[in-house]
Amino acid sequence: MKLVGKHIERDHSGYVTVRPEEDEDMWHLYNLIQEGDLVRAPAIRRVQNVSATGSTESHRVRTTLTLQVTKVDFSPAAAAPSAESSTSTSGPPVPTASLAVTGRVAVENPHVKLGAFHTLDIEANRDVRIEKAEWDSVSLGRVEESCVPGRGAEVGAVICGEGTAAFCLLSEHMTVVRQRIDVPIPRKRTGSATAHEKGLARFYDTLYQTFLRHIPYSNPSLRAIVIASPGWVRDAVFDHIMSEASRTGNKALLAARSKFMRVHVNSPHVHSLVEVLKSPEMVSQLKETKFAREGIMLDRFFKMLGSDEQRAWYGADHVALAVERGAVGTLLISDDLFRSSDPVLRKKFVGLVEDVRGKGGEVLIFSSMHESGQQLNQITGIAAILTFPLDVEVVEAEEKEAKEAEEERKRVEAEQNGARA
Repeated sequence: MKLVGKHIERDHSGYVTVRPEEDEDMWHLYNLIQEGDLVRAPAIRRVQNVSATGSTESHRVRTTLTLQVTKVDFSPAAAAPSAESSTSTSGPPVPTASLAVTGRVAVENPHVKLGAFHTLDIEANRDVRIEKAEWDSVSLGRVEESCVPGRGAEVGAVICGEGTAAFCLLSEHMTVVRQRIDVPIPRKRTGSATAHEKGLARFYDTLYQTFLRHIPYSNPSLRAIVIASPGWVRDAVFDHIMSEASRTGNKALLAARSKFMRVHVNSPHVHSLVEVLKSPEMVSQLKETKFAREGIMLDRFFKMLGSDEQRAWYGADHVALAVERGAVGTLLISDDLFRSSDPVLRKKFVGLVEDVRGKGGEVLIFSSMHESGQQLNQITGIAAILTFPLDVEVVEAEEKEAKEAEEERKRVEAEQNGARA
């Protein structure tokens, strides 16, 4: 995403103009745009003209509208339909993510009445201006992070089993399933393995052609290509890809051989990517990337929850107590929580993030478009690894006593003031 313009006042109001370029940018915008914001972007409206004779003529016009947002909808790129065979590398068009912003027209326009409802379909490579009454640290941090040049998919993954495969791209904020294939392979029968061998050959050929279309192996930003499967399938797939690259003289693919990693997983499904990111091979290769760090810390949290639960807290209220005590070493929080339409709730979570950072702790904002973020959402979307153990029940009892003491102090003070009066 490109930063086109930015102006933030001292009271934190202001606007940011950006230009989305790819699917991940749509996800960033979905997390940036909130109810009540003003969004200005290109739009297409159907306009009707009535002639002097009474006939009606309609045509579409491209204009620019400013909406006060009431609703934001994000649709991730869906995987392309399963394919059984392919002999061409052109393939069907790759599906893309979409973002729709609905609201009332807030600035006069010759084609649309003020206050009328409209939906903006945000388009790639067209400027979008977002104006907020208050830009908090989380929103500004996302703008800064999303506009770093050169970002893109860092890992390509093929999660496969016998006859099935899912082709995925992982970036810092998204896991995108580009395509799934499912090729029937007849069982090997005693005395005749011809049908089984033909099925395998068709599967490998389909997988290779799909790999060429959907994994950008020659892109310098792609740091690793993972082939993961239960059993022996990953080795056979890798061998077939390399032999086909040699046979066809695909020098770019042969040059990318060092990027390939073969990882064992327990099931041939996309959720196995969590296992992939925790594997020793991937940890050493990607230890400084954001999503790998998230996977490692979430795994550490779950292990601690079973062995040292006084240092593993989750839930908004409990984590807030730990932050107040200055005990949080690492805060794990889902971006889902920052999309709340309740500004008070959002401010609460932003405040927790700023408090932890202010005390020298680490904050990991998980993307709910990654498997690790979805796992975090299953346990309230917020968790903390503490620097020293705290007993939840003891802390809650202390808080209750402190609250009762404060209420008693206020009651006594009110009685004394009444007596003086």
